Amino acid sequence: MAAKFEATFDSLYGYECPAWFNDVKFGIWSHWGPQSVPMCGDWYAKNMYIEGSDQYKYHVRHYGHPSKFGYKDICKLWKAEKFDPDALMDLYYKAGARYFVAQATHHDNFFNYDSKVNRMNSVNVGPGKDICSMWKAASDKYGMPFGLTEHLAASFSWWQTNKGCDKSGPYAGVPYDGNDLEYRDFYHDNYEHTTGNAPWLTQNQKFMEYWTRSINEMIDKFKPDLLYSDSELPFGGEFYGVGLEAVARLYNTSIEKYGENRAVYTQKNRDPKIYKVGVLDIEKSQLPGIQEKPWQTDTCIGNWFYDARQTYKKPGHIIEMLVDIVSKNGTMLLNILQKPDGSIDEWAVYILEEIAKWNKVASEGIYGTRPFRVFGEGDSRVLIEGFKENEVQWNSSDYRFTAKDNNLYAFMMRVPENRVAVIKSLKEQEKVKSVSILGGDKLPFEQSFGVLTVKLPEKLPTEYTNCLKITF
Repeated sequence: MAAKFEATFDSLYGYECPAWFNDVKFGIWSHWGPQSVPMCGDWYAKNMYIEGSDQYKYHVRHYGHPSKFGYKDICKLWKAEKFDPDALMDLYYKAGARYFVAQATHHDNFFNYDSKVNRMNSVNVGPGKDICSMWKAASDKYGMPFGLTEHLAASFSWWQTNKGCDKSGPYAGVPYDGNDLEYRDFYHDNYEHTTGNAPWLTQNQKFMEYWTRSINEMIDKFKPDLLYSDSELPFGGEFYGVGLEAVARLYNTSIEKYGENRAVYTQKNRDPKIYKVGVLDIEKSQLPGIQEKPWQTDTCIGNWFYDARQTYKKPGHIIEMLVDIVSKNGTMLLNILQKPDGSIDEWAVYILEEIAKWNKVASEGIYGTRPFRVFGEGDSRVLIEGFKENEVQWNSSDYRFTAKDNNLYAFMMRVPENRVAVIKSLKEQEKVKSVSILGGDKLPFEQSFGVLTVKLPEKLPTEYTNCLKITF
């Protein structure tokens, strides 16, 4: 059995990312909970208490004023009556997902499993179902590593809005229901925070103790293969020790289960002194080049939590993002939006089915690959700017590379109109033995002074990103 970790930076710097995470490349995430009930977008539990915001106006006109009908009452409306994790997991696996992640709790402090720490959970309130356990059972059927996300660490200051009141109108001065003493454990005793989301991570000692009990429960109950914090390592600065205790517990639980650590912890601080205890996560953005260590992008087909007004990314855009991320030693975790009843809409089904078609053709160039010497060639680049995922206007000189065994996989981000692919990144000593197109046949090629030219077929295997398999 592997030696266990201590809850110190020095000990946890010995962490090595398990091979499974560097092989799977693509996972699906259920970012789902009571905030999906209004079908009105992300951060509903916070913004419904911000006078004048879109979600406040929707709430007042649809449910009533938050002094009378608050977030606790929204939670009671969540029923998940059409939630079928087995059917969804079948779709997800066919689309190419090889790990699955469920949301254990968002900033709203509602737990999606049978918790002994928090009475406001999906078994006691709303669905009457242990959502996370149901997800785990479904993912186990496919042998998929199972992860959890916790957004709880940022909850304390994030949710200070529920302690307010309207400043104008018929309810001016009437306290919101976050002031209800009966629900103080749910809404937090967070009067000390009055400045929006600052600080993202509180230094309130009592709350840090509550977070620790909650995370320990998640780890002990589910023994997750992945744990994600929607923050940097809690709780920052002089309180890093709180987070280190949780990370050590996660890894040591995995060692007890497998004899070695197979668990992954992800957080969002880009300082290598912090992220070396696990894996760096980048939310709705990417990194500019090949990274020495595996990393993860978490993203979504639209935005977080179901919103009846939102538009979705096109399947081709998602596939191009995946290819670009994998070429840089990354993995993509994609949220598929669920309606409050637990189902997904026909547009989400369409996206999954289109990705599944592409996956049948091109997955050899994704799973189990590692970066090539360079991540690609061509001048086009993804926009590296926080929370922006604009489609790239690729051209026929743009390629993204992956490698496995004795093969280079060259993804053509745009197929040349003349059906001649030209790749300039090979060295003269890298002699090409054969070239084929994934999902198709071997192709004629020429190699001169390292430059490889390949004659492409008129009919291509996929309408999305096609890939050349180059064997040395």
